[in-house]
Amino acid sequence: MKKRNIFIAVFVLLLLPLQGYAATEGNMVHKMLLLIFQLAIILFAAKYMGKLFKRFHLPVVIGELFAGIIIGPYLLGKIPFPGFPHGLFGEFLLAHPEATLPVSPELFGFSIIASILLLFMVGLETDIDLFLRFSFPSIVIGGMGVAASFAAGAGMASLFMGIPFMHPQALFLGVISTATSVGITARILSNRKQISSPEGVTILGSAVVDDVFGIIMLAIVIGISMGTQSSTDWAHIGRISLKALGVWLGFTALGLLFARYISRYLKTFKQHSSVGIMALGLALLLAGIFESAGLAMIIGAYVMGLSLSKTDLSYVIQESLHNIYEFFVPIFFCISGMFVDFRIFNDWTIIIFGLAYTVSAYLAKILGCGIPARFFKFNTLGATRIGVGMVPRGEVALIIIGIGLSYGILTDEMTGVAILMILITTILAPVQLDFLIRKKKSGIKKGLVLDENIQTDYTFPSEEITDLVATKLVRYFQEEGFFINLIEGENHIYHIRRQDTFLSFHFFDQTISFSTQKDDISYIKNIMYETLLDLHQTIEKLKFLAKPEELKKELRKDAISTKGKTRLPLDKILKPNCIIMHINVNKKENIIRQLVDKLDENHLLIDRDKTLKTVLEREAAMSTGMQHGVALPHGKTDMVKKMTMAIGLKVEGTDFQSLDGKLSRVFILVVSPKKIAEPHIQLLSEIGKKLYSEEAVNTLLQCKDEKEVRDFFIK
Repeated sequence: MKKRNIFIAVFVLLLLPLQGYAATEGNMVHKMLLLIFQLAIILFAAKYMGKLFKRFHLPVVIGELFAGIIIGPYLLGKIPFPGFPHGLFGEFLLAHPEATLPVSPELFGFSIIASILLLFMVGLETDIDLFLRFSFPSIVIGGMGVAASFAAGAGMASLFMGIPFMHPQALFLGVISTATSVGITARILSNRKQISSPEGVTILGSAVVDDVFGIIMLAIVIGISMGTQSSTDWAHIGRISLKALGVWLGFTALGLLFARYISRYLKTFKQHSSVGIMALGLALLLAGIFESAGLAMIIGAYVMGLSLSKTDLSYVIQESLHNIYEFFVPIFFCISGMFVDFRIFNDWTIIIFGLAYTVSAYLAKILGCGIPARFFKFNTLGATRIGVGMVPRGEVALIIIGIGLSYGILTDEMTGVAILMILITTILAPVQLDFLIRKKKSGIKKGLVLDENIQTDYTFPSEEITDLVATKLVRYFQEEGFFINLIEGENHIYHIRRQDTFLSFHFFDQTISFSTQKDDISYIKNIMYETLLDLHQTIEKLKFLAKPEELKKELRKDAISTKGKTRLPLDKILKPNCIIMHINVNKKENIIRQLVDKLDENHLLIDRDKTLKTVLEREAAMSTGMQHGVALPHGKTDMVKKMTMAIGLKVEGTDFQSLDGKLSRVFILVVSPKKIAEPHIQLLSEIGKKLYSEEAVNTLLQCKDEKEVRDFFIK
């Protein structure tokens, strides 16, 4: 509570200098000041809300969207505070009540750049060769899902709004309904290890088809919307549709044709970061060309990404733009949330429209994708899984909403209806899919022999080893000339392709899984063997160079030469109740167990058994018995809430396989979380400085109680 009060006081003091800026409202300096504060608040709100939603196993993008709704100009954003009498986000809407967008042009500009970056990355992740070689069922399932969703969305708009089916507003609600967020579905499939199942492969394949068809539909709808406001001139609509489709196909064909020349140009910049930045520059350039031609900027960005997806730079660009992506994309989703004015839901007709639109969008994917699946190899359960897997909407749908708003086509009511659909489908569909997958029944027709993918799993002792092997595997695939597409970053799901060889590869926790055709299993085993052999040779060289026993001796020398007061707040790390004055067991495994139990008694561990396992595994790799009777067992695990330590004393000593061969008498256990930055090694080093000699150890052993032991370390 004291810390919180101090933080609030500091925050208020920081705001005091802003009082004088209210008088400068409207000038350029004030606009830039406002923009800087807006971006700062957006980043914090989006990241923390995304983190909160992730904790409850909900999509991060929905959390970022909710952050925008909460801090936006219709809710908290209009509350005044020093320097901003109309709130941080309420000023523009108050000054421009007729504006089609509730945010300033400067802030919307950041949103536009983010949308271009997002669709550029989507294009990079779309494997056009895979799209062209997908089996007929995937093309039919994905295509029918797009067609059914478009018809349902536009039909609902026409019914509730009393406008023709071909009206621009109806068309936009139709195309918003087509978008699928396959990343959400892929996460469920990965968690349940169903990526390689017939349903999983079909969903991922149909999603590629869905992306391509959806972008084509968007190009046509924008062309129609910009070219006519009438729904009666079918000849005119046909000409505009053909023009939009022709521009899209023409630039896509040119991009794919000249992809290797673009790749050569980008390679002249040598550094990976420069390659990524210049590739983004090309995406911005083509986005501007498409906007000038009457199509949306995001379509140009998508075409550039699609063109570069065929090159060996695809993965390099994705990796180099990752940090920029992490900056811009939360801004985009948060600003999208600011478009929602919840006051529109005071009208029951809007609520009914929103729910009807959501139900139609839900059923359109389930039926549009599920019914065609029944005519191929799937039974009712399998077809339902595929349909539900295609239901979630997300990033692309929000971008289309932004386009409709910027062109003045969508109203506040339509925006609220569309975002309500996105929220409900994105939250409910993964839950439903997870339930359907947990049913251990087959999703294919009885008696049907499938030429399906085979899943090959490799399990490793720890997540660190899994990450190391996976990183080496990706590098090996690159060296072999494979094209690598990261289709879901958080769960590490890759499409890997070269000529006629295609496989998917993902790793989760301690397992690496491959999904391949039967003919490619031999290749997978060979590349895994070579990867592990290469890593083994590297580790052997490191062991020869490192000479751990000599390094341990050097640690003690450095501790003696740098002894002094610790620079870490040990009073916050070492709790008085975590000190054992008299260890009553002998074997080192039992001593470690007793120290872990002491931490567990004080509620400092999430899982006692897993923490003990981590520390014992580290001890088995090399004894932590040092010199002068000191032992430092330690480990890193996410089964501990924060970095903590426990101390045990045993005057008579125990064999801990120490460097000098003497019995160990002081045992200090240090445990730190893996995924939170903590000075784990620095703490071990500082402890070594305190116990730098046999005299220092004797002084510690002469302490009469826990308070004296604690004072020895913190003073």
